[in-house]
Amino acid sequence: MNIYEELQARGLIAQVTDEPLIKELINNGKATFYIGFDCTADSLTAGHFMALTLMKRLQMAGNKPIALIGGGTTMIGDPSGRTDMRKMLTKEDIDHNAECFKKQMEKFIEFGDDKAMMLNNADWLLNLNYVDMLREVGACFSVNNMLRAECYKQRMEKGLSFLEFNYMIMQSYDFYYLFKNYNCNLQFGGDDQWSNMLGGTELIRRKLGKDASAMTITLLTDSQGKKMGKTAGNAVWLDPNKTSPFEFYQYWRNVGDADVMKCIRMLTFIPLEEIDEMDKWDDSRINEKKSILAYSLTALVHGEEEAKKAQETSLALFSGAGDDANMPHTVVDAASLVDSAVSVADLLVLGGIAKSRGEAKRLIEQGGISVDGEKVTGIGQTVSEAQLKESIKIKKGKKIFHRFSL
Repeated sequence: MNIYEELQARGLIAQVTDEPLIKELINNGKATFYIGFDCTADSLTAGHFMALTLMKRLQMAGNKPIALIGGGTTMIGDPSGRTDMRKMLTKEDIDHNAECFKKQMEKFIEFGDDKAMMLNNADWLLNLNYVDMLREVGACFSVNNMLRAECYKQRMEKGLSFLEFNYMIMQSYDFYYLFKNYNCNLQFGGDDQWSNMLGGTELIRRKLGKDASAMTITLLTDSQGKKMGKTAGNAVWLDPNKTSPFEFYQYWRNVGDADVMKCIRMLTFIPLEEIDEMDKWDDSRINEKKSILAYSLTALVHGEEEAKKAQETSLALFSGAGDDANMPHTVVDAASLVDSAVSVADLLVLGGIAKSRGEAKRLIEQGGISVDGEKVTGIGQTVSEAQLKESIKIKKGKKIFHRFSL
């Protein structure tokens, strides 16, 4: 099976332009393609995971990836999938986030001469003269068509800033620039980016001729990307200091039954023949499938050793076997105890289980918190110094566990 057909079989391709040409490029290792990553945080998330694994698959098939860090476009802010304007970041914040992205991407993609490239669109976007840029590309964009674009529609009712309105032009200019300067002939992205991506393809053809070999492909649906980006209201980060390997494992271990085989196909490197056999397993083996998914992805991001530790910890929690030493753990400062005790609400905030005492109170009142298997029934409930010396386990809902000790 060729790589394009494999991507289709894994459910990774949603929409394409010029499919015969794209198929020929990818299958023969002739594609130089880019995927953009706006650096709005200091870590990539599970929502970026599909793009990273796709870059790895295509590089293994002989194609050349360009990981485009959005140092310039992040200063504008992508309105796609948003009901409000993104927080404005300083250039220093953006540069720091870009460096963090680079370190994480190197786990997936091999960079170097004649291999993958890592570029930052700040290098060309921030130096543009606005009037010159408008004269060069502005006439290629119809405002009427832009306003019909899906990425702007949901913002029109609440208000779309002129700043954000420029995002499509900036992203389109990226593809135009990469095509001219790096022989980039293909771009990938989520279907929430489809209008922006078509803008880039059209810009190249209008500026350089209809025969310009620039093509567009989407690899995941917007809903799937969002679904994989968050859990329990919090982002699932690839940085182990923000989401521990155990928490990362647990996120994938707890995906919905209906999504587990889809995630195995899309995200793991398990051969399709094996996946097809797994698809035939009866419902009694659903947890086995989830464990395979969680282990595979944790090993890919954090390494085999951390994946094994996370699996052991998960077994300790759910089947009474294994070692729970690698569960997320917070050491409580003895100075924070009052009358040799600390409130459960304070522990929830201290361990990052709740963002505030107000949220901690709501979780307790809703019956969603337990300490060592016993449900917490009152906001004033405490844990004693003696208990902390032995260590306790707090559980939020069915999926989040945290250990506390002195």
